[in-house]
Amino acid sequence: MKNRHFVAKMKMADVVSANHTLILAMPRFGISLGFGDRSVQEICAQYGLSVDFVLLVFNVYTFDDYLPDDNALETTDFSMLVPYLKASHRYYLNERLPHIQRHLVSVVSHAGEKCGRVLKEFFTSYEKEVSEHFDCEETEVFPYLQRLMAGDKPQRPMSNHFAEGHTDLVDKLSDLEQILYKYIPGDDIAEELNELVFAVLQLSSDLQKHALIEEKILLPYISQLERRNR
Repeated sequence: MKNRHFVAKMKMADVVSANHTLILAMPRFGISLGFGDRSVQEICAQYGLSVDFVLLVFNVYTFDDYLPDDNALETTDFSMLVPYLKASHRYYLNERLPHIQRHLVSVVSHAGEKCGRVLKEFFTSYEKEVSEHFDCEETEVFPYLQRLMAGDKPQRPMSNHFAEGHTDLVDKLSDLEQILYKYIPGDDIAEELNELVFAVLQLSSDLQKHALIEEKILLPYISQLERRNR
């Protein structure tokens, strides 16, 4: 798939085969597996989705060099953008973080009192920070976007500070990885510790993709609407 972006006529099964991590994004669109030989266009029609928007997400998720141009931002139906981002938030808060916590509880019981306490406190603080960050987006950024989409004049240019917060969230997961690598003895819980590490790595990777969706789609689209609505 080098230097080739996804297009509507491609088979959905081939797209997912090219980037298996897209399986994690599918439920956020309401898409289930079982594509047969249907194309991306056909699958999107089946689920009532904008194929242009789905392809934007898939391409940003997959290709580091992909950046939507002004025409793509102008012509794409973005009515699914906020629901998609909110679904991503629910996925992280209701599925991925609890999954990590379940493994962490088992690891902490073998980590020793001091390491266990540090690990629990770190993760509790991290969960709170993630929740607060998403709450800021859902109470400030998303309503602002929806007002712009309805034709309201911009009150002020949207700061990209909220998007920069994703970098901090990913960096703190890297800190958690280092704690697990260096200070948690894995002799008796090797399998559980490995599961925890891989769960943290998966969340880190997906959060990075989430940040790219906001940096390459959400923020440019907000900027375009701000210019258009002045």
